[in-house]
Amino acid sequence: MPFDAAGLPLPIPAAMRDAHRRAWERLARPGAWWTGAERVAIASEVRAARGCALCRERKAALSPHAVPGEHAASALLPAAAVEAAHRIATDPARLTRAWVEKTLAAGLSDAHYVELLGIVVTVVDVDALHRALGMAPEPLPEPVGGVPSRERPPAEAGPAWVPWLALDSAEGRALFGGRSLVPNVARALSLVPDAVRQLFELSEAHYLPLDDVVDPRARTRALSRPQMELVAGRVSALNECFY
Repeated sequence: MPFDAAGLPLPIPAAMRDAHRRAWERLARPGAWWTGAERVAIASEVRAARGCALCRERKAALSPHAVPGEHAASALLPAAAVEAAHRIATDPARLTRAWVEKTLAAGLSDAHYVELLGIVVTVVDVDALHRALGMAPEPLPEPVGGVPSRERPPAEAGPAWVPWLALDSAEGRALFGGRSLVPNVARALSLVPDAVRQLFELSEAHYLPLDDVVDPRARTRALSRPQMELVAGRVSALNECFY
């Protein structure tokens, strides 16, 4: 069975393993804009980025734009998608609105980009936990056939680099449960609602349910909430996460 945690020195909660399995099932299926095969190919590029010589050179450079080059061609993905998967996975702290606009101008639609971003977040999240526990990465799933839904919600321009759903729209209320306050990192994925749902499920499995985040007493793990936030703050600093 996928995500079998038998033999680990530290137990992985069953709910977390179940969330991972559902994430892999979604990864294999056609999304809103990418086919199942393309989605798995994006996930493969996320993993390839960790050993990518070009990504290492760019990461070490004062500016990633100072290092020219192209990633190895993918039979299924356009070059802009490969570049986006690698850059988001390896150097997210230095992404800019100008880079996103250049990526879109190279041939990706904003909706394709947002769905790709959701896939990168999922794979980085799950793989990071495996590395922390000394586990080999879970094999990527076999793609499921079918065509993307091509369903685009009525997103609108806002402070994010891509369109997002208004919280007071019918679609926004349905997706976010009528909440008047939603973290921008979630709203920024709302051009592809399933990407938001996936983010919420993994966030709840690894951290806290959305409604508990604002409660300093909330906890769902063996760690206390201050301990959780200390770890989260240190990880954010090391990853240069300025959100």
